[in-house]
Amino acid sequence: MNPARIRIAGALAFALISAVASAADYPAPKEGDWVARDFRFHTGEVISELRLHYRTVGNPSGEPALILHGTGGSGANFLTPAFAGELFGPGQPLDASKYFIILPDAIGTGKSAKPSDGLRTKFPKYNYDDMVEVQYRLVTEGLRIRHLRLVLGNSMGGMHTWLWGENIPTSWTPWCPWRRSPRPWRAAIGCCGG
Repeated sequence: MNPARIRIAGALAFALISAVASAADYPAPKEGDWVARDFRFHTGEVISELRLHYRTVGNPSGEPALILHGTGGSGANFLTPAFAGELFGPGQPLDASKYFIILPDAIGTGKSAKPSDGLRTKFPKYNYDDMVEVQYRLVTEGLRIRHLRLVLGNSMGGMHTWLWGENIPTSWTPWCPWRRSPRPWRAAIGCCGG
């Protein structure tokens, strides 16, 4: 093998190992399911029990932060060395010793209720408003949180974040969508709210 290729491969391996090694430790996530009873969708359809799966990191007495995933993902997407290892560790921006991080799976994704669970075509038609409403109910009814310190979302979660900012009382701030805009033809990164 070419010595230059060996050096390049060695440098890449070192860089990858260093990146993983530099990711901080954070508390083990806890998983749970919350059921919204008699949930009414935007269509007027009602489902007697709508299951929303979620993960939390940190102590429930910490400042609550809601992080929303993209299309086809789940809250588990954020439990990687590249995300949680860089944000949730001691002294990091969302230090789990100070923040209570909530990572829900949206309707239709992850371990939350979805048409393929059995109802198939009888599952109510849902949209982003429904997804945000059940997230709000998880936070307020399920976790009994009155005020979020932060709502952060990427991709589809970014669209949900815009809806949190628009539809949820102004006490729920700040909110920060990334890689999404209320105008679909334009990408946006930025934080809004107070």
